[in-house]
Amino acid sequence: MPPSGDVAIVIPAKDESDRIQATVKAAAGLPGADMLIVVDDGSRDDTGFVAENAGAIVLRHARTRGKGAAMETGAEAVGLLERSEDRAVPRHLLFLDADLAESAAHAAALVQPVRDGQADMTIAVFSERVRAGGHGFVVALSGSGIRRATGWLPAQPLNGQRCLTRAAFEAARPLAPGWGAETGMTIDLLRLGLRITEVEVPMAHRATGGDWRAQLHRARQFAGVAWALAAREPAVRAARQALRRSRA
Repeated sequence: MPPSGDVAIVIPAKDESDRIQATVKAAAGLPGADMLIVVDDGSRDDTGFVAENAGAIVLRHARTRGKGAAMETGAEAVGLLERSEDRAVPRHLLFLDADLAESAAHAAALVQPVRDGQADMTIAVFSERVRAGGHGFVVALSGSGIRRATGWLPAQPLNGQRCLTRAAFEAARPLAPGWGAETGMTIDLLRLGLRITEVEVPMAHRATGGDWRAQLHRARQFAGVAWALAAREPAVRAARQALRRSRA
């Protein structure tokens, strides 16, 4: 991809060799995207190899470090490449999940509000939801935590499809570790007064399973979200106390 666009795509990936090729190829065609980085977060399969053959720049974590770390690794790589280009204006960052396959082609709608200056970050709301075996308790935890901290309840608080300015990303750092990254990012940016817009898109993940591996994955998600919320609770309490004092 020649360096002529305004969007860099970052795809955190772990053990997604069956879908990463289709995701990369679909994402590479997005208007204005001239850099695509896949961060292989300690995969045990050929995710990195397949992504590289599909045309992505691939970075590899020797061990699994979690989604938040993979997002930061990808964003840091974008910055390094931009400095090598002597680029004056940083690209917007578009984060996509590795299992979107062909539906990644619809992510352009997430970029436009950021490009037009109407939002600092967009969050996807999937119009096509595929569920199997899920209970929604992790989504409920994230949504209720965001509402408690900010007063806003997002439709899909854990959705990893997000576009944001470089300035907004830097404001959100350090990201919460693991699966708490999206929840923490939303809270931190809203509390800083940045603008977040939800965008409905016809995208979809792989169906969630109901076996023990899927249940373990949900437990890890729950723990990550709970950690992100707990880390922000002192600031939330302080803000509430200050509000009460101002009204007294």
